[in-house]
Amino acid sequence: MAAGDNSGRPPCLNFSGPGPLGNSQPSNSVFSMSASNGGAVGAAGGAQGTARRPNPQLGPGGGDSNGVPSGAPPTAQNALQQPAAAGAAAAGAMATPASNMATSAASNASPAAAPSATPAAASVLVYREPVYNWQATKSTVKERFAFLFNNEVLSDVHFLVGKGMGVQRIPAHRFVLAVGSAVFDAMFNGGMATTSTEIELPDVEPAAFLALLKFLYSDEVQIGPETVMTTLYTAKKYAVPALEAHCVEFLKKNLRADNAFMLLTQARLFDEPQLASLCLENIDKNTGDALAAEGFTDIDLDTLVAVLERDTLGVREVRLFGAAVRWAEAEAHRQQLQPTPENKRKVLGKALTLIRFPLMTIEEFAAGPAQSNILTDREVVSLFLHFTVNPKPRVDFIDRPRCCLRGKECSITRFGQVESRWGYSGTSDRIRFSVNRRIFVVGFGLYGSIHGPTDYQVNIQIIHTDSNTVLGQNDTGFSCDGSANTFRVMFKEPVEILPNVNYTACATLKGPDSHYGTKGMRKVTHESSSTGTKTCFTFCYAAGNNNGTSVEDGQIPEVIFYT
Repeated sequence: MAAGDNSGRPPCLNFSGPGPLGNSQPSNSVFSMSASNGGAVGAAGGAQGTARRPNPQLGPGGGDSNGVPSGAPPTAQNALQQPAAAGAAAAGAMATPASNMATSAASNASPAAAPSATPAAASVLVYREPVYNWQATKSTVKERFAFLFNNEVLSDVHFLVGKGMGVQRIPAHRFVLAVGSAVFDAMFNGGMATTSTEIELPDVEPAAFLALLKFLYSDEVQIGPETVMTTLYTAKKYAVPALEAHCVEFLKKNLRADNAFMLLTQARLFDEPQLASLCLENIDKNTGDALAAEGFTDIDLDTLVAVLERDTLGVREVRLFGAAVRWAEAEAHRQQLQPTPENKRKVLGKALTLIRFPLMTIEEFAAGPAQSNILTDREVVSLFLHFTVNPKPRVDFIDRPRCCLRGKECSITRFGQVESRWGYSGTSDRIRFSVNRRIFVVGFGLYGSIHGPTDYQVNIQIIHTDSNTVLGQNDTGFSCDGSANTFRVMFKEPVEILPNVNYTACATLKGPDSHYGTKGMRKVTHESSSTGTKTCFTFCYAAGNNNGTSVEDGQIPEVIFYT
């Protein structure tokens, strides 16, 4: 096609007149670059003729005398795309930003890419970003730098980002990068500055690198769930702390129980202590859900140890053991080991010693850890002795309770009056109860002796009524002073109580006759003084082997709990 010949182009684009200033295109235009530098142009003279007419003219629809259409400014954001399929290739090429103009010019040089337009296409206005004098369309420095983002115009370096088939060639400008990053400044201007115009970055994801450049060129943050971690890595690698902060803030806002372990691993890897602390707090509050998440088994051993060392996990120890076994199976596969009990113990290492087996009930231990073959025979025997004899022998596992509770301790009293003589013969005092919201019971208040200062031996339990499962217990003792006050007896660890589920509170005392409560209430409500939240207890008689306690009178006058 001869230069200046408009045949084959959409009739609404008139390139026969000069540009707005009547000047030829400057030498640093994108159209004067070689193909190897990302500015490939068509070899035909028609492509160069197209390049020398940067501003589109009005077609048959009319317009002002200088060739600039009235209405919307000639920017890519306001470009009108031609809907007709016959003219889409040519019109779309002229509507793309300058970063894609070189390719468009080359395609316009080919007759096959420029079919004759339909009459409907002739009335459509098509705009494009001008290459020559593009600065005049940008009123601020920010707009001018944003225009250069991922743009061949004035670019003096290219990055080959990614690896394999996913490599992407991205243009950039040394000055902009050096201004925004000390790492880039050293790369281009330091004592060992590179002179290469193409730099390979195989360890960086293209989407993350583009997000970094977008921020350096325009202060705009473009991150999402799929790119935030790779963007955080890239921001750290090139020392852009402001973008790091945006990534961390995004992660904080999207932190949930089902991704807390994954984010904790990444926070530890990227040395983000604040994010790691928030992840740990989330795990403390939602331990069960976090352990059940798929990402839990993908964490590293150090992260598992860091979690198991905490005294603030809100879950029963038997569930922690089950989660640790799941993790050990996954880790054995990662290390290409058979998931035998011996190999599970091997990969768990120190983590196994952080499971607090003495905090389990004897039923939980017998049904799970004792049959897992992960513990040695000596460890199993010593733990069974710990559960069954007094004084308790020393064991190799921590017996310190985990306190997962925050806020203020609460308690309710279900009796209105205290009377004397309640005897004991080895039978449990029991009362059934339910609550209207999730709470954690940490202990009971019990009545003491009517004969002055006395020591009692006591076993306390909370049982899931329908399944008859013991959820928490403690064999302990307490001292009383002979008064009608209640005396606190606490569980080894908090017992989670779910709303509208029946539980049975049990206390088996060994000692002299005690005080007891009368004028009992079937419903007792506790209202928080700070939040106004109401926790309603409903009590019912517990049939069966009962020492006589009922709704109206008996023992277990007080329930101590956290919300």
